[in-house]
Amino acid sequence: MRAMNMSDSQSGAEIGFIWPIRVYYEDTDAGGIVFYANYLKFFERARTEWLRACGVDQRKLAEETGALFVVRSTALDYRAPARLDDMLRIVSRIEKLGRASVDFAQEAWRGDTLLATGTIRVGCVDAKSMKPSAIPPPVHAALQRGPDSNGASVSTASI
Repeated sequence: MRAMNMSDSQSGAEIGFIWPIRVYYEDTDAGGIVFYANYLKFFERARTEWLRACGVDQRKLAEETGALFVVRSTALDYRAPARLDDMLRIVSRIEKLGRASVDFAQEAWRGDTLLATGTIRVGCVDAKSMKPSAIPPPVHAALQRGPDSNGASVSTASI
């Protein structure tokens, strides 16, 4: 179902991750096309699955370290409409990995047609204070490596 687009010359932070999504009736507007805000949901799902493929369990991370990932900013560009029952592929990759933030570049494709692009900045915050916090070292390393083909989890015991 999902595939990782890797080449030997790419580091983990440049790996493209592909996640398939089908357009359901609930995703469309009265005109039968995907409501523009739903691309944010599609991108969120793909980032969540990307993190999971990197071995990052967000619920466990929050429980064990108090670290949460929150969206800080988004910018989207819409190019063509998606419609009911379309099969889309959401491509996600890290553009920049900082100490406390991650900039993702994401694209929605239907076949060879680019439908939407987005740049999403996600910040790591402390759950109690909601202030910026460094990404825990094991998680930062997992993000640098990129998706793990065997689905191994990141251990937060050393944090």
